Amino acid sequence: MIRYAPLFAAVILSGCGGGKLADSFDTRQNAGPCPPVGALYDSSRYVDLDGGGELYTNIEFTGEVIDVRLFCRYVGDDPLEAEVEIDFAFGKGPAAQSDSHTYPYYIAVTRRSGRVLAKEYFNVQADFAGRPLAGKTEVIETIVIPRVDESISGTNFEVIVGFDLTDEQLEFNRAGKRFRMDAGQ
Repeated sequence: MIRYAPLFAAVILSGCGGGKLADSFDTRQNAGPCPPVGALYDSSRYVDLDGGGELYTNIEFTGEVIDVRLFCRYVGDDPLEAEVEIDFAFGKGPAAQSDSHTYPYYIAVTRRSGRVLAKEYFNVQADFAGRPLAGKTEVIETIVIPRVDESISGTNFEVIVGFDLTDEQLEFNRAGKRFRMDAGQ
């Protein structure tokens, strides 16, 4: 009985606030599935070199999108509102001059045909504190995808995540090259 006490307390307290909780909680069924979400392969890795060539000793910082999750809500003809969570892994290489680095990334909303409808840019800060590896989960509160009417499902859209790379970094990734700071550990 003791282990159910928090549940009973939550049920009892939910009846106490004059109905505020019940009024704000939307119990209507989602109009359809959430859009698929993922990291674009070409921009899911980040390698920053010091300009001395593609050698391990010239690595300043690395990054990788490890996982992406999307949680959405839409009812009737309401816009689709989604929260995106991104798991990053970061590395500090031998050529790094700082214990922190800002990694630029983007979140894009596309049609299933690949046409980009919206793209926003963000930064995530990695603090290494003397360690060569760091990780972080970044949560973007709300992405709103307007829908023409209730016949438009979330499956008509895709949400794509990736690092905002320079032309050189993009070419490095497209050539299949990679450096991972955690290799061999």
